[in-house]
Amino acid sequence: MNYLLIAITGYFAGSVPFSFIIPWIIGVDIRKIGSGNVGGTNVLRSLGGIWGSICMVLDGAKAFVPIMIGIHIFGMNITQGLMMGFFAAIGHSYPIWLKFKGGKAVAVTVGTISAVKAPLVALFFAIWIPLAILTKYVSLSSLVSLGTLSVAFFITSGVKEGLWILAFLALSAYRHRNNIKRLIKKNENKTDLIEAFKKHKENGEK
Repeated sequence: MNYLLIAITGYFAGSVPFSFIIPWIIGVDIRKIGSGNVGGTNVLRSLGGIWGSICMVLDGAKAFVPIMIGIHIFGMNITQGLMMGFFAAIGHSYPIWLKFKGGKAVAVTVGTISAVKAPLVALFFAIWIPLAILTKYVSLSSLVSLGTLSVAFFITSGVKEGLWILAFLALSAYRHRNNIKRLIKKNENKTDLIEAFKKHKENGEK
């Protein structure tokens, strides 16, 4: 596939703001609650675990689906798949539909990895889930997990693919720059995953 087409397809697929659309369907402007970020974590923290999970899965799918189509129908290789996923991450972070104010690209990165090297997704969640539960810092858990994945890609896939994952990590770190500052100052927002799912259940029972 043409590299420009890969980039454009990735960007516009990634720019579909599911973490805005899903809350909007149920009558909530996610930009006006919680952190105001148009991302799955803010949905999870503000509306509960189920809605947050739905948004995260859909955000991952907008990278996973076009990459899988590109690989299996149009003959893209893994490097091209990573390129498409990276531009999907840019689209997610800077969606044209929301004045370029989007999420932080973690779910899109996981969706990309699911398409090009699925076994490593297990490594991501093996780190992310316990770290997020123990520390309650989703930002820290995401960055540590992505950092570990970049090392794993260098080991299992070589320099070229490893550099692409480093690019994902760099983008996500930049998008998390304010979270990193708060982590250093020890005043980062906490997200209790278990309570988030309880919150959704309680809201559903009312």
